[in-house]
Amino acid sequence: MTHIKTHFNRRSFLKVSAVGGAGLMLQFSWLSGLAHSSSNAEAVEGLFNINAFIRMNEDGTVTIMSPNPEIGQNVKTSMPLIVAEELDVDWDQVQVKQAPLDTEKYTRQLAGGSQSIRQGWDSLRMAGATARYLMLASAAKLWNMSPDELVTDKGMVKHLPSGKSIAYKDLLQEAATIEVPEEVPLKDPKDFKLIGTFVKNVDGKGIVTGKPLFGLDYMEKGTAIAMIVHPPAFGMQLDGFNADKAKSMPGIKKIFTVNTALDKPQWSDVNAFNELLVVVGDSTWQVMKAKEALEVRWKTVSTLEATSAHLDSFSNVFDKSEGEVGRKDGDPDGVFASADKVVERGYTGAFLAHNTMEPMNFFADVSADKARLIGPIQTPEQLRQSAAMLLNMPESKIFVDMTRMGGGFGRRLYGNFGLEAAAISKAYGGPIKLIYTREDDMTQGTYRPSYHIQYRAALDKKGNLTAFEVKGSGIPSSPLFPDRFPAGTVENYKATHYGIDTNISTGAWRAPRSNFVAGAEQSFLDEVAEATGKDPIEFRLQLFDRAIKNPVGERNDYDPERYAGVLKLVREKSNWGTKLPNVYRGVAAYYSHNSYVAQVFDLEKVDDANIRIKKVWCAVDCGIVVNKEGAINQIEGGIIDGIGHCMYSQLTFEKGATQQQNFDGYHLIRNNEAPLEIAVFFVDNGMAPTGLGEPSLPPVAGALANALYKATGTRYYRQPYMVVPQQPKFVG
Repeated sequence: MTHIKTHFNRRSFLKVSAVGGAGLMLQFSWLSGLAHSSSNAEAVEGLFNINAFIRMNEDGTVTIMSPNPEIGQNVKTSMPLIVAEELDVDWDQVQVKQAPLDTEKYTRQLAGGSQSIRQGWDSLRMAGATARYLMLASAAKLWNMSPDELVTDKGMVKHLPSGKSIAYKDLLQEAATIEVPEEVPLKDPKDFKLIGTFVKNVDGKGIVTGKPLFGLDYMEKGTAIAMIVHPPAFGMQLDGFNADKAKSMPGIKKIFTVNTALDKPQWSDVNAFNELLVVVGDSTWQVMKAKEALEVRWKTVSTLEATSAHLDSFSNVFDKSEGEVGRKDGDPDGVFASADKVVERGYTGAFLAHNTMEPMNFFADVSADKARLIGPIQTPEQLRQSAAMLLNMPESKIFVDMTRMGGGFGRRLYGNFGLEAAAISKAYGGPIKLIYTREDDMTQGTYRPSYHIQYRAALDKKGNLTAFEVKGSGIPSSPLFPDRFPAGTVENYKATHYGIDTNISTGAWRAPRSNFVAGAEQSFLDEVAEATGKDPIEFRLQLFDRAIKNPVGERNDYDPERYAGVLKLVREKSNWGTKLPNVYRGVAAYYSHNSYVAQVFDLEKVDDANIRIKKVWCAVDCGIVVNKEGAINQIEGGIIDGIGHCMYSQLTFEKGATQQQNFDGYHLIRNNEAPLEIAVFFVDNGMAPTGLGEPSLPPVAGALANALYKATGTRYYRQPYMVVPQQPKFVG
């Protein structure tokens, strides 16, 4: 039986106490396995930073706080589910509450990187298992038995030989007196009752019935609506304005400027436009009409523009600088010079907007002595720190509450909209609700960078891969992961980074860098496989076999056996190699966020002008799957999101101004363009869970491009693929 320590370090001290009535509070570190020890040598136990709590209530329910922001990745359901599993209570007994920002109690209140479950797994299990131990020990004491003679089930302690049983709620007072042991036993995964099942989202009913959960729903009495006007192009700045007409319009309260520039901005303070013109009024419509009536002058302050006419921006970039070598194995230059055959291709991807379905918004009420900030934010702690700098106010006087988010995809990592709300409220002198229009968000920046990658593969006379080189450039930086596949599989290998300066603001977008490089890499590998005359899956498996048996280098950041495992699973499930009438297949596999995903796309020709995605087969190795319903939803969503963006989406610029400002020009995937069916298969290896919110998106572009090549005879080197002339349309 596996045991886990209940005391990881001083900071993660686990504490149990009785509370009101017959309740029991168990406080623990949400991420105790990773929390750092207290640096204060004089700290006493009563002042330890406790990072979360389980409250076992006298009515038999269990309340579990959820500190992490919820952006649709389902952590508000899956993290408490882990606690409930080890505690051995029925899911119907559990209540989940969203915690506010509180750095004294919680650790890593951040949504990003698909890390919440992976980093919280051990401590969540420890908390539940400890509470369960207390119930067993209390019943054993009451019945004068050994805890080893007892079992638990659905919030009950039972002695099976005698038929005795007692509910947890009747043991709470006694449990508060039981000393927490140094370690507690964990369940064997084969005994899980909740983990690995299909569990509905805890907010699901509220979402479908319109319960106010999201940032856009949040309002308080007396709150005014605020909107911003920022420059129409990157490199421009406000030069003056005339607001006489706008001020006289119905419902308009105030028009003024704010500046949100910080002396020492954090990584989360990405923002191209700090000086903003603000309109405050009674209603969204009134403020929008007043914005249109403003007469605004702009001036150019920067001509540094790397536009998204990316083929022009990237032209000759590899010839103009030496770049930064990220990795070099063997003698790739020498092998290429003497190669029997060289395959060389370049791949380009456009800037992408995040386009969350819920527009950017934030509530702020800033007074002389405190600030309340409430809204949808992936980085609440960073927002508070930046707001303290901007408002010249101690962090202890700034209170941040998180609402549920209608999408994030990385956009809400960057809290400029929350900072703007704080500045506006302070200048206005009262509570405001900042709301972005879709055009405000799409022209503001923080885009997925534009990328270009160039690959070379050297083959000998027998068709063996003898050298591999990749050069990666981006506006503004390279997307490469030098130590990922196929690094470690080729004796002679080289990866080099390049970058292009720009005044366009960029940031993380779902599965950062992987979202582009995976499609380019997997498309290129298919071309190399074709040049060698090998089956695409078999070609990849041969490379993994080398990495398994005799890897090149020691820095390879993937497990080749698990990587090969998802390829073998998707090959089996899709019956790869079986010819199907009018079906064209493509494959791809990729590792990101500690998980492995392989996909096969089946395309079907409707006629010469129309193609449908008949089925997507997806194999996933993410360790133990906590909630299969949420997991499958994440995988399906990532696949559909990936299809839409690699097929249709792009932002282009003219003199620094975005040419797409709403969904009439920026094509998001429609229902009829989505796959008819998605089949998801998990590798059951019993390993601790890894990331799942992002890993299903990166392989999509490669598998789809490879299938399209089979269907159309055209290779795809530029995303979005719809820019290719005579590209068939996807239909349902």
